[in-house]
Amino acid sequence: MIKMDFNRSPKSRTYSISELAREFDISSRTIRFYEEKGLLSPRRSKGNQRIYDQRDRARLKLILRGKRFGYSLDEISRMIGMNDIDMDEVEQIRTTLQYGEKKLGEIEDRIHELKILRREILNIKQKLLRRLEVLQGEKPRQEPVCKKRGKK
Repeated sequence: MIKMDFNRSPKSRTYSISELAREFDISSRTIRFYEEKGLLSPRRSKGNQRIYDQRDRARLKLILRGKRFGYSLDEISRMIGMNDIDMDEVEQIRTTLQYGEKKLGEIEDRIHELKILRREILNIKQKLLRRLEVLQGEKPRQEPVCKKRGKK
């Protein structure tokens, strides 16, 4: 086990794989997978144990945020500048903004599709309720299309 020095400044603090896994509620295997994909590159101790620094921790946080937002690992790699070692912060921000715009467009498209699907399901529901009433010998009644928030 790697002994951590908690008296050092936050920038020089190091972490073991199990500490990062616990902190971010992921498995050690997940962290090793990101390393295999070239997204993380921890130093190694003399005993060949991984030693993660503050930069590795920040990268892991960005990777996990990117995954939560629905980005692929390739997209995340480009956004954090792993494919282009000479990428400066301005380029990194521009790349991230481009991916963000693309992702927002995908979300807007999905919202539109879901609204259409919702209308279709409510329409079918209304038709099925009317048909059920007819089959049960009741007089068909007009159902509002949507009872939620007073919409019809």
